[in-house]
Parts: sequence; structure tokens; C-alpha cells
Amino acid sequence: MKKWLALFIASMLMISLTACGGTTKTEEATSEPEKNNDSKELKDVSIMLDWYPNALHTFLYVAKEKGYFEEEGINIDIQYPANPTDPLNLAAAGKITLGFYYQPDVIIARANENIPVKSVASIVRSPLNRIVFLDKSPIQSPKDLEGKKVGYPGIALNESLLQTMVTKDGGDPDKVELIDVGFDLGTSIVTESVDAVIGAFINHEVPVLKQKGYETRNFNPVKYGVPAYSEIVLVTSDDTWANEKEEIQAFWRAAKKGYDFTKENPEKALQILLDNQDEANFPLDAEVEKESLQILLTMMETDQEEFGSQTKEPWQEVTDWLVSTGLVSKKPNLDDMFINITK
Repeated sequence: MKKWLALFIASMLMISLTACGGTTKTEEATSEPEKNNDSKELKDVSIMLDWYPNALHTFLYVAKEKGYFEEEGINIDIQYPANPTDPLNLAAAGKITLGFYYQPDVIIARANENIPVKSVASIVRSPLNRIVFLDKSPIQSPKDLEGKKVGYPGIALNESLLQTMVTKDGGDPDKVELIDVGFDLGTSIVTESVDAVIGAFINHEVPVLKQKGYETRNFNPVKYGVPAYSEIVLVTSDDTWANEKEEIQAFWRAAKKGYDFTKENPEKALQILLDNQDEANFPLDAEVEKESLQILLTMMETDQEEFGSQTKEPWQEVTDWLVSTGLVSKKPNLDDMFINITK
């Protein structure tokens, strides 16, 4: 009875305030839709991260903390994946609005499996994935990997990256021994069970190893024949884009505000991220994430390319490269794979 009485009083109070031009929210769950300051219904938008919260997602948590989503009429629901492919597959199925994923994998999914997904924004517009090895290693260029052991997480894309880089440097990739080490990339380097790894990210494994006292060097794929693919893009399904275009555009306006704040106030933004970390499953090291964020901010936009923007040329280049490696059997229609949300 007390609960129902409280609800009745709260409802009467809400009606009274609305009549005077104001709004309020109760802590009890009610059938009333959540509203923003303009008394408009908030539209639900769900987004799935590529992993647990880390520096990459800082702008998203800033936008949520600062109320930018509500200002744009959006009720944001941030989710974590249970499986690595969830952001792509659940977006394609319309189970989530948006997901963080990888540009080459979007092309592969569209070309080989006809999965109806498209990228709406580039989040990190160049590869984070590097060939990484200890600083004391005699390795000086990719061709020096001939006769060496290279660990990788068993992903075909990494095989193609390595083959392209070694070949471009004048080496023979068939003379490189690839060893599937799963995601124990850092451990494999430290224990020297392999001479190098590929699949390690410059904004994660590299600063983590540095924090543990291990200096490393790395090779950037773009310098050795690999096109500058976007490491992270934001994906949605064809149907979701067609039916929820306005909501996604509103989401992006808020996300861009979060990015602008992060760029201008990296320390404050990082603290917001740390306050929202998942300590139980993926505790963050503040110094590692600080270095990671510094790296990411240099790769999320350029003087010519604003945050989120996408053009046809990079998508064509990456598609052509994937075809040349055999990872893609046929070229999909470029216009089906991406849109430029910043227009």
C-alpha cells in the first residue's frame, strides 16, 4: 500500500509540475516515458563495445556523464559483448542499434556472407595492430622475421597482414613460423617463446608491457604495403539505418560532443572513464589508459579528416587489398558498406 500511495503522490506531483511547464522523475519505475528538458521522449539507442570499457571508449562515457545524449533526445544503453563477434552479429540482427567493430571484418562479412551491416563512422582511422617485439631484439625490419617464430591470436587477418608486410620488405613469408598463442601476446614476448607477435595493439599491449618494465619496438603495417584501414568503426544494420537514421544521427552529435570534450580535457575525460570501468572483469591501470588515450587521440582524426568521417577511397583500397590476400572472394558494392555521418 505504501508503494502505491507513493506512486499516486508522485504522479499527482508530476501532473502539477507539468501543468506549470516543468518535469520531474521519480526513482520508482513507472509507465511514464523518460523525458529530457524539452519534454520530448528519449529515444532508446543501444551500443555494444568491442570489449570492456577502456581508453577507446572515453568519448562515449563522457557524452553520457555530461548529459549530451539526453540533450539530443537519446537514452543510451552501453553493453559489453559476450563473444568477440557479438557487436557485428547483434547489430546485423537488429538486436542492438550500434556496435564497435573492425573495418576489414565489415568488408569480409558483407562480401563473403552477405551480412547486411554498414559502417556509419570511423572511430580509429588507422591500424592499431602491429608486429611487436622486445627492444633488445636484433629484428630491424619485417624481412628479418624469416626463420623466426611469430605469435598471433589465430586470426586469418593477422596472417595476411604479416604476409603483406614481409613480402613488401623483400622477404619470404613462407619462411616465417606462425604460432597460435591465443591472446597471450604479451606473455609470449616476455617469456621469449616467440621472437615477435602480431595482433598486439599499440594502445594496449605496448603500454602494458612498458608498465611492466619491458621496452618494445613495433612495425606499422601501413609502412609495409597494408592500406590504412580503420581499426575501429561503428556499425549498424541496413534496416536499422533505414528505420532509425534520425536516432543514430542524434547519437553521433552527442558522441562528437563527448569526443571534443575528451580532446580538450583529456585528464578529466579519463577520470570519467575510470569511474565507469568494470573493475570486476577488466580493471584499468590509470597510467596505461592515459598513454592509450594519448595514442588514440592522434589516430581518431587528421587535419583533413574529421572524427567519424568516411570516404570511398579508403574503403576501395582496403577492399582491393582483401581481395588480393584471398580473404574476400568478391567485391561488395562500396555504397552498401558505409555512409558518411558527418555530412
